[in-house]
Amino acid sequence: MRNDYRTRILPNAAAVDAAQWNALAAAAAGRERAQPFLRHEFFDALERSGCVGAHTGWHVQHLLVHDRDGPAAVVPLYRKSHSYGEYVFDWAWADAYGRAGLRYYPKWLVAVPFTPVPGVRIAARNASARRAAIEALLALARDSSLSSLHVLYPLAEEAALLRDAGLLLRHGVQFHWRNDSHADFDAFLATLAQPKRKKIRAERRRVAESGVRIRHRHGTQIRASDWRFFVRCYESTYAAHLSTPYLNLEFFERIGETMPEHLLLVVAERDSTPIASALFVHDDERLYGRYWGALEEVPLLHFELCYYQAIDIAIAMRLRIVEGGAQGEHKLARGFEAVPTASAHWLAEPAFADAVERFLAREDRHVGDYLDELRERSPYRANPSPTA
Repeated sequence: MRNDYRTRILPNAAAVDAAQWNALAAAAAGRERAQPFLRHEFFDALERSGCVGAHTGWHVQHLLVHDRDGPAAVVPLYRKSHSYGEYVFDWAWADAYGRAGLRYYPKWLVAVPFTPVPGVRIAARNASARRAAIEALLALARDSSLSSLHVLYPLAEEAALLRDAGLLLRHGVQFHWRNDSHADFDAFLATLAQPKRKKIRAERRRVAESGVRIRHRHGTQIRASDWRFFVRCYESTYAAHLSTPYLNLEFFERIGETMPEHLLLVVAERDSTPIASALFVHDDERLYGRYWGALEEVPLLHFELCYYQAIDIAIAMRLRIVEGGAQGEHKLARGFEAVPTASAHWLAEPAFADAVERFLAREDRHVGDYLDELRERSPYRANPSPTA
């Protein structure tokens, strides 16, 4: 590493001043404010609520790069003892390591826990500091006994730098909705092919006719009782899939206190009784569909709360993009379009690195063909919108 930079491993986000962390994240993205998921408040809430930590398999090891002027870069880094909560699946790699008599876990992971949202991963003051942080990450990985280093959902510019530094790139697909300055939801519908318009209108009408009414609570309007109800919904969705939720009430209450300007809670009621809810996170450009759950089964309610309400909100707030989260071809019929995502990977064992490189070359061809197929199935009438 360059002589003018030094590095430290931090046991938690609280070891860095929040304003300095957020300034680095904003500078790296070229924006006035950091993306919500890279804000200090988000990581601090994860850690203080116990959603991450050594006992969860997410051992906090944030990387700080500093010089004589103070913090120059910060990287959300973890020693992971499993691959849960990542949404970039490497279980087959871990299995192959194990069958060869090698240990895949623990591994190094740069990510926003439980959050498959593309964004800044190397929060740096400038290009020099970003390169220094990448060098420090690789040096840490090489000097350790861990199997690998993974950087999930970096920005395209970061992914290119990581590739140039020797990491392997892996690509995936998400579904985003793009706001072409629509005046309202009907204006958006007018851009769709007639069968898609008809289907969406029918779905929304069916939810309304079931007696469901929708209310929104922005930021500080979200009350303690709203958070408790939302978490009941959120936990019920995991229980229905025989799974354990990653996040807890304390986490949501903390982000409600520390970053309310980024939050919007949508609640569905029937006969004045709340039955379902969805929590959106937003900045001045994008709406992120993140968490949802229901206590009562209502046909098509998930589409209404998570997609159609999101589009309504984005139009009203003049946001450019709705990110619908990981997976889900069903979003295509509802106006969302396929966009590529990236992750970067370094493996210590040369033979496995070579094998993974060959695998990724094959996988990339399949992902490219899949993207082409999805774009041919665009729900729009003609000339599908470019990817976000």
